[in-house]
Amino acid sequence: MSARARIVGWMLAVVGLALSVSVFAAWTVLLARLDSRVDAELANEMEKLRWYARTSSADPETLLKEYLAVNAPDRHETFFMIVDGAVPWRTYAEPPAALDTNQALVARMAAATTPERDWADSAAGQVRWAVIPVIAGGKVEASFVAVVFYDIERREVVEAVRVLALTGLIALALAGGAGWFVAGRVLAPVRLVRQTAENISDSSDLSRRLTVSGDDDVSALAATFNHMLDRLERAFAVQREFLDDAGHELRTPITVIRGHLELMGDDPRDRSETLALVADELERMKRIVDDLLVLARSEQPGFLTPDEVELADLAMSVVAKARALGERRWRVDEVAAERVTADRQRLTQALMQLVANAVRHTRPGDLIAVGSAVREGSVELWVRDSGPGVPLQDRERIFVRSVRGAGRTGAHDGAGIGLAIVRSIAKAHGGTVRVGEADGGGARFVITFPFEEAL
Repeated sequence: MSARARIVGWMLAVVGLALSVSVFAAWTVLLARLDSRVDAELANEMEKLRWYARTSSADPETLLKEYLAVNAPDRHETFFMIVDGAVPWRTYAEPPAALDTNQALVARMAAATTPERDWADSAAGQVRWAVIPVIAGGKVEASFVAVVFYDIERREVVEAVRVLALTGLIALALAGGAGWFVAGRVLAPVRLVRQTAENISDSSDLSRRLTVSGDDDVSALAATFNHMLDRLERAFAVQREFLDDAGHELRTPITVIRGHLELMGDDPRDRSETLALVADELERMKRIVDDLLVLARSEQPGFLTPDEVELADLAMSVVAKARALGERRWRVDEVAAERVTADRQRLTQALMQLVANAVRHTRPGDLIAVGSAVREGSVELWVRDSGPGVPLQDRERIFVRSVRGAGRTGAHDGAGIGLAIVRSIAKAHGGTVRVGEADGGGARFVITFPFEEAL
């Protein structure tokens, strides 16, 4: 976006915000006044009926007929009376919608023993009604009902606000045109920079940059634009990495959840354990989605959420979750009894990625084991398998993003991005990850980071 467009955009945003606040304030005030006026009209009808009743000695039904004959409703109002659950009389003016034919509503009004107000729906929209029972001999002999067609009254408010909004939009358009003209005159010296930038934008080569010469404002703008191109080029790279990471990382937890839900029985304890495991995996999926971009920049603060982690429980929970990934001989190796300060979810994510990698490189019946230990001031977490192992020449390069190791079949279907994420998690904990040969053959991936005992 050009500087001219940015200036006009900010100006229109400010003016638009002010107009929006004005329209919203007018809408709120007018609606509040409408609500107050409707309630005041109903209250006034109640008071007029009470005054009329004090000046008349007729029976309740006659009283209401006389009152309806002499008291005409205002615009968008209607009155009627209820006697023995029926409506024998109403005002002569035809209302926008007949509420006296709504038997359920009439029955509800007839049941009132004290003055009441409420809302109801009609063919003309929402209405506000009030019922005043006339009591003689200790029981309700008749009831007077006043109805205000609220939605019809509200349409007038809507129309007024619509006119105000339309006027504001016209003013906004005029302000935008004037601002565009003025900004064009003010920013004329930067047109040369814009033309040069267009030559770059016409090609897909984001490595091209503007030539910076001098120390004036135009030169500063060119330098800023070059810096923006640097960030734009990096943003495209991060976007590509994000898409790769998302497709890769979300497969494993989805498989775990689906596998455990398919195997869940009717036993309450089994269901409880399965639901707890699924909830944990769903939480991990949420964190994966939220933090994939952060994984690409794992050195920044906030990547980890340190907490107390029991190493033994960590290893056993990973094995419990991993059973749904494939038919393997799952085993928990040596486990450490210590509690450390680390990010449990990140470590689970790393170990599950290593486990998923081991499943891809083994066959049904092969061994996959998870373990933990504390040695010489360092925490070690490992995943080993009895698969083909990792060739010596690939043991470093497989941790580079998008580099994939050869799978069991010889095809390059290995961890790729996943192992790069494992390395980022290890690095964020101040440690490393390496792969070697397991006892008896196969691969042994080890995450090592400094031991920090939990308080």
